[in-house]
Amino acid sequence: MSTLREYLFSSKATKDTARRVVMGNEAADLDSMVSSIAFGYLLSLQDAARVVLPVMPIYRADFVLRPEAVYLFEKAGIELDDIVFFDEVDFDILMEEGAGLVLVDHNKLGPEFAHYSSSVVGVVDHHKDEGLYGDAEPRIIQTTGSTTSLVAMEFEKKGVAFSEALAVLLGGTVLLDTVNLSRKVGRVTDLDVTVANILLPLCPLSRDELFANIQQAKFDIRGFSTVDLLRKDYKEFHFTTVRCGIASVVLPVSRWKQMDGDLFSAFVNFAADRKLDVLLSMNAFRDPGFGRDLVVYCSTEKAYDALLSYLHRISLKLSPCEDVGKRVNTKGVIGCFHQGNLDISRKKLQPLLAQLYSQNVSPGS
Repeated sequence: MSTLREYLFSSKATKDTARRVVMGNEAADLDSMVSSIAFGYLLSLQDAARVVLPVMPIYRADFVLRPEAVYLFEKAGIELDDIVFFDEVDFDILMEEGAGLVLVDHNKLGPEFAHYSSSVVGVVDHHKDEGLYGDAEPRIIQTTGSTTSLVAMEFEKKGVAFSEALAVLLGGTVLLDTVNLSRKVGRVTDLDVTVANILLPLCPLSRDELFANIQQAKFDIRGFSTVDLLRKDYKEFHFTTVRCGIASVVLPVSRWKQMDGDLFSAFVNFAADRKLDVLLSMNAFRDPGFGRDLVVYCSTEKAYDALLSYLHRISLKLSPCEDVGKRVNTKGVIGCFHQGNLDISRKKLQPLLAQLYSQNVSPGS
C-alpha cells in the first residue's frame, strides 16, 4: 500500500491521465483541501490502477493566504510541490476525456465550475443537501462539524488504517472546524467527537496543542490587505436575480478598520470586479472569547435595506459597530455590525439567503 506522500507524488506525475478528480469548494478552506487529499487517497487505495487526482480549486499563488493549511501540511509532512492547484491542470480536457468529478465539502458546484456538473460522479459533504447528482456514488451528505469527519469514517468502514500524516491532517481539521470540539460554539456533532477520539491518539501533539497551533496560524494575517482578507476564504452564490459573495474573515471589524481606514472603497472595488450585487464579510474571531461581526455591502440602498430587514427577521441579533457606521454614496451602501447570534455561520446563512432571493427580490428592490 502506498503512503500518502507516495500517492500525492504519483497522482501529480500522472495528472494528465486522471480518471477521477477530487475537489473541494471554491473557498479552498482547510476542510476542502484536506478532504480532497484524503478522500482521493482512499479512492486510489480501492483501485490502484485508476489515477485519482486531488485538485485545489485555487491558484498556487493563493495558497499562502491560508496559513492554517500551510502549517498543517508541514506538520503532516506534505510537501507543497506534491499538491496540484487549479492553474496546473487542464480541467476542460480531463472532463472531455471522461474523468469523473468527486465533490467534497460541497454538493453543488459554484458558478465558476457549474459547467462541469455533468461530470460529477461522487459527493461527500456536510452542508445542506441541494438535491443534485442523485446518481452519484458515493453520495454522502450528512450534518457534521467537518467534512473530514465523514472522510475519516469512510477509512474506518473500509478498514484502512490511519498513518500519522492522515491523523494529523484529518484530526487537526476536525479540531479547527469544531473549535476544539466545543459544544458551546454549536458546530460539533457526536460523529466529530468519535472521529477525533480515533485520530488524535495517533498525532504527535496533544489535542489542545494541535488546536492552538492551527488556530494561531489561521489568525496570523500579518501583511494581508483587505482584498487578501476578502479572497482568503470566499464563496460566491448566484441566486435568482442576485450575485452574492460571502467572505469569511478572521478579525473583528474594529481591528480591520484600524488596518484599513477605507473599507468602503475596498468592498466597492471587490464587488465591482466580480459583478456582485451583494458582498458580505462574516468575521469570526477570538477577542479573547469567540465572537462574530458582519459587514454588509449592497450596490443600492433599497437592496441594503431589504437585506438588513431580512437579517433582523432571521435573528442574527445585529447591533451597529461603534464608530464604523452605515456609509452611503452613489457606489452603494456598507454597514458594519456585531452579530449576537454566534450560531449563524456562512454555511447556515447561505440557504437562508437563497430563500430570500428565491422570492424574486431583485438587487434594486
